Formats: sequence, C-alpha cells, structure tokens
Amino acid sequence: MSKKRTPSAKGRRSRQKSKPSRLGRFLRWLFKLGLVLTVIAAAGLVYLDAQVRSKFEGKRWAVPAKVYARPLELYPGQSIAMDELKQELKTLNYRFVRRADQPGAVEWASSRARIYSRGFDFPDEVEPSRNMLLSFSGGRLQSIKSSDGRSLPLVRLEPMLIGGIYPKSNEDRDLIKLEEAPPHLAQALVTVEDRAFYDHWGVSPKGIARAMWVNIREGRFVQGGSTLTQQLIKNFYLTSDRTLSRKLLELPMAMLLELHYDKDEILEAYLNEVYLGQSGSRSIHGFGLASQYYFARPVQELELHQVALLAGMVKGPSWYDPRRNPDRAMERRNLVLKMLFEQGQISRDEYDQSRRQTLGVVKQRSLHKGAFPAYLDLVKRKLREEYRDEDLSSEGLRVFTSLDPLVQTRAEAALETGIGRLEKRYGKRAKELEASMVVTDPQTGEVMALIGGRDNRYTGFNRALDALRPIGSLVKPAVYLAALEQGYTLATPLEDEPLSVKMPDGSVWQPQNFDRRSHGVIPLHRSLALSYNQSTARLGMNVGLDNVIDMLHRLGAERDLKAYPSLLLGAQALSPLELASVYQTIAANGFRMPLRVIRRVTDAEGEELSRYPFTLKQQVKPELVHLLQYALQEVAREGTARSVYSVLPDNLNVGGKTGTSNDQRDSWFAGFAGNRLAVVWLGRDDNSQLPFTGSGGALRVWTEFMRRESPEPFLATRPAGVEYVWIDEATGLRSDRRCEGSRQLPFLTGTAPSEKVDCGLDNPVRRSLDWFRNWFD
Repeated sequence: MSKKRTPSAKGRRSRQKSKPSRLGRFLRWLFKLGLVLTVIAAAGLVYLDAQVRSKFEGKRWAVPAKVYARPLELYPGQSIAMDELKQELKTLNYRFVRRADQPGAVEWASSRARIYSRGFDFPDEVEPSRNMLLSFSGGRLQSIKSSDGRSLPLVRLEPMLIGGIYPKSNEDRDLIKLEEAPPHLAQALVTVEDRAFYDHWGVSPKGIARAMWVNIREGRFVQGGSTLTQQLIKNFYLTSDRTLSRKLLELPMAMLLELHYDKDEILEAYLNEVYLGQSGSRSIHGFGLASQYYFARPVQELELHQVALLAGMVKGPSWYDPRRNPDRAMERRNLVLKMLFEQGQISRDEYDQSRRQTLGVVKQRSLHKGAFPAYLDLVKRKLREEYRDEDLSSEGLRVFTSLDPLVQTRAEAALETGIGRLEKRYGKRAKELEASMVVTDPQTGEVMALIGGRDNRYTGFNRALDALRPIGSLVKPAVYLAALEQGYTLATPLEDEPLSVKMPDGSVWQPQNFDRRSHGVIPLHRSLALSYNQSTARLGMNVGLDNVIDMLHRLGAERDLKAYPSLLLGAQALSPLELASVYQTIAANGFRMPLRVIRRVTDAEGEELSRYPFTLKQQVKPELVHLLQYALQEVAREGTARSVYSVLPDNLNVGGKTGTSNDQRDSWFAGFAGNRLAVVWLGRDDNSQLPFTGSGGALRVWTEFMRRESPEPFLATRPAGVEYVWIDEATGLRSDRRCEGSRQLPFLTGTAPSEKVDCGLDNPVRRSLDWFRNWFD
C-alpha cells in the first residue's frame, strides 16, 4: 500500500502567496463600490443639474391670465362727478392723504383733486405715472394739468384687475422684478432669513451645524438651517416635507443653482416663489400678490413697516397671519425692524417711526380678483372659443374687457334696493327671489355690467347666461316690427277681441288680456304700449309665425324657436343675455352688434394676440325700427312702464318693454336710454308664482338703476323716408294738431292715411275763434 504524499512547506507558502488576502479583497470591493457610487453620483448630479437649469431658465411658473376692467379715461369737458371719480380711486385702492407725493396717492378738496397715478403698460401705449391736478365745476371735469403746469388732453387711470384664470394648483402670483421691489425688502429678507446669503455657495455649514445642535438638544426636528437658496429649491423643485432624503437632495441642488446663476437672479425668483398665505382655495405666492392681499396696494408702494411684516411672515404665514394673530404678527414685525436697525440698514428715526405704525392690513380677506364672478364667467366662455385652458391658466395672458366697475356697482346697488323694497311690500310672498341683470352700451354693444344672481359674489349658477325663462311680453316688439315690415302702420286698427286657435293635438289656445277684458278696436301703437295679448296674438297670426321667428333671429336671438302660437306672447324661453342682444339691435336702429366683453388679449410681454373690434350689420331697415322706437317710448310715457317717470326726470327719454310670463312666474323689463341698455329678470328658481308683474317688479329695479346711472336721453334721429303726420286716435284717419284726440305719429313716407277726419275746423265760427286766438298769441 503506497503512502499519501503531503505537500511540502515550500509549496504551502507558494500557494498562500498566490491567494488574495481578505483585506485586499475588501479594499478592491470597496474601490469598485466607490467607483460605482461615484458614477451614480455623477449621473445624479448631471440629472439634477439639467433639472435645475431647465426649470429655472424656462417658464418658471404657471402664471394665470389676468383679466382687467376698462380703464377710466379722463379729459377736460367730461361729464363726471367728483364722487364718481372718488369711488373709482377707492376701487383702485388709492390712498387719500394730505400730500400726494408718490404713486397711488390722492389729495382731495371741494373742487379739485391732485392724483399721483401709477401708470400702466396698455396694449396700445404706455401710460406714464403722472402727478396731475384736476379741477371740477358743475359736474364736469374742467381741466387736467401736470405737475409742471401743462394742460393734459387725456389721461387714463390703470384698469382694475378683476380676476384670473388659475391653474389646477390654484396658485396665484403677481411677478415682480428685483429692481421693482420697495426699499429694504431685499435687505429685510437677507437679514432675517440668511445673513450670509451673498457669501455662501448655496449651503451654509454654520447654519447646518447650528440647526443640528438645536435638533439634538430638542430631540426632534425643529430647525432646518436652510439658506434662501435652499428654501427656493424646496419651494420651487421639491416639497415641504421635513424628511432627511429631501434635505440631502436639497443641498447639491442649491449648490448647482448657485453655480449657474448670480445672487440677484436667485433672490428675484425667491421674491416671486415664496408662500405668504391663503385666500380661500387660492394660495398666495410672492411679495407682489401678498402686497395686494394684505395691504391692497402694489408692492412698489409698500412702506417700511409693511415690508417688515411681510418679510417676517416668511417664517410662518399662518402662525404670523396679521388678521388672525395680530399681536403675534406685530411682535414679529417689530423684531424684523429691530434686526434691520441693529444691522445698520435703517436709521433710528425710521425704526422708531415704523414701530409706532399699526399693522395697516386691509379688513377684507380676499383680493379684488373674482369680485365679479358672473362677468368673469362670460369672459372665460368667450376666451375658450379661441384659447386652450392650459394657455389661459399658465401663459400670463392679459385680457382687457369692457366691464365698467362704476356701472357694475350701481347695478348691484339698484338690485339690492329694488328687491329690498319688494320684500318689504309683499312680505313672505316675495321671499327667495332670484335675479339677473345685463347692462350694455347700445352705441357700441359692449357689456358694461353683468349680475348672475342675487348674491352677486356667488360663483355658481349664472342666471344671466344660463337661466332660460319664458320672456312674456318682451317678445312683442319683434311681432310688431315684423308687422310693420309687412305694411302695417302705427295707426293700423287692430281688434282686441277673443280668439281661439286649434292646435294639432286637438287642444285650443285662447289667449287673454291681463285684465281679463277685451278693448275693441285700437290702433297698433296703443296695443303695444298697453301690452294687449288678444290684439297681439291676432296680429302675429296674420303676420305669420315664421316671419316673427325670422325677425327674432335677425334681432339677435340665436337658439331654435318653435312655431307655436304661444310664441307670440313669449311662452318660449331665452336668457337675459340673449334678450340684451335683441334689444341692443332695436336701440341701435336695426344694426346688430354682437355683444362684446373683451377688447384685446395680449401675451405676458404685451404683444397683441387678439382684438375684438366694433362690428355691426344692418338687420332691419332703420325707418321701420324708428317706428318701433316711437312705440317703445310710448310704453314708458303712457303704457305699462309709465311709472318710470315718477322717479326719472321727464327730460330723460327712454324706451322699453315690460314682460310677465304665464301665471306670473317671471318679471322682466328691457329698456334703453341714449347710452345705457339694461335687461332685468326677477323670479324664483323653483318657478313658483310671483306677487308682482314685470311693471311691479323688474321695472322698479331697472328704474332704480337708471336713477343711479343718470344716462343720456334717448334721441331717435328721424331717418330719411319717415314723415310725421297728425292722426285721429279714434278713427286712425289723418287729422290736424288742433283737433281734439289727435297725435303725431311717424310713418314711412307715403303710407300715412290720406282720408282726413272732420273735427269741425271748417266751421266758420271755429275758424273765427282760431283766428282771434292766434292773433292774441
């Protein structure tokens, strides 16, 4: 049996040298791991660098479209009361002071006002900030002079910002540039939040060490030690979660941001990004919007104590909310002022004077934006016909509208007053009333005011646009205009007697007058003025339902209308806005002007994207419309709307039509003066019966609005082809102005009756009496 061979000592040593040691294997593994981690870290840094640069150099924020009201234009000779101007300035948050020495300030006297305007970058030109003196006399603006004594022919105040179209995040901000920030804002931020801001590279080791010590001492995460750059990274790129992973990611991103951009760029981005409060569902970002939210003024006009408050709120907008926690906010503000003083940023006098100031926060908890939700709803619908929602909510578009805040305010006040009186008069029967109102300029077709419901700040159902209600007698002008187009005249006799129309389903339509009486034979113009249903229905059936529908479409009604006889008395439904379009055409002498709410749209840099010019198309001959206008003025003078002149001055010529739907469920009035047209609807959402008619309800609101508005009188210029002839009311025959019961009516030339009534003027005794009367006169 052979012996086993054992390895020699030399062989064992040789094999041990060739086999790697455990330390060597570990070091090589560690090297490889480090290499892999280095590659991963490098790739991560490259990715982070790309992310940082991409967002910071691109579109940094989704900026909502901003919607503006019309600007108030001022010029010598303008009819404007000082109280109206004062109201406009208050709406724009001008400050009434003893000395107007900075933009946004006003000096007010009995017949003069010194206004230091803010200026505005309009689409057509830049309106500079001006220090100007305005002189008034007799309800007119007599002169406008600049600070150096020059006469100014025209100036425009900045338009009110009435709303925005927000992204899904509901974030909102007014972007500002660093050079636009008020004095001490940047200093206060740096002093309070990051004194070494201009010395570090995005991260402060001292700050981190200090925060770590505080956190260890407290046994929990209470301080972050973040620089302004880190805070910007957190808000701009990451989340607000207090986690270690987020904190570790924040550090390299802050250094990368500092590597590519200078301090002023970073500070400017911080001014626009920082969160400073909440307005309902809308979060307030940036000092530009915060200035409006808390102080109702542009950020450039902030005073030192206001700057200190906003800078102090950065630490905790909810904790230091000056409306909910005024004492806490005051303490924080004064601490910021003290720090500025100790750092030599402000003088002792500035420090002492600012500490004595109140917080100066406005009472309202919301911005002017969204103050007119019904109007803004109409603007959005028009914009979405041309623009995507994403563009409207993120591209910073500027939308200039025709909303007149003064007219809107008067309309809201008239509605509130009118409904209040109705509730007082009718008690429980007038409860739960709803309302809507549309106001336009009949000369331009611009919508100047819009009310979508009794609660005019409610953002829900917009009754001015979406409430389709039977329009009652507001349809009648279209019936009578169609008749005039077919050869009827204002003097044509109509039978106001019962009639029956058999319907295809076998039922019988039998319209009745409101007073349940018949009135025999009456002239056409009286039938319209007194709103008789029986004579109107007979007339409409003779004219033809299709012709009446065609007239309604030509006047401005766009929806499909059914050729039912009940259409003649307004059984079919339209919205208040559609009715405003119909009566707009009537007031504009037969020229249809599409109702305009938007004047222009520009991008964020002021480049024009869309313009909505004044357009019109002749839909009905002006001679025919002139006859109808006469009859609608008669409605106000002698007909169902004659109560207007118990409130309005007799020289304010107006025209219009009352409307009451079947079973008295809707109260309407549509009427116009020279430069104002308004449609008013009153009713209930449950469609229950009202205790009043169109003349007893909507007309009263309309009258109250016109009283407040003081519009120009309606002057119906007689077109060529129209002549005025004296007519005997009883017979409809030609008469003489000296005859009893005669009145002057307009006719298309050649259509007046030729037969003349004998009222005794040819009697010798009568002629002698007339001769003596004229001789003594």
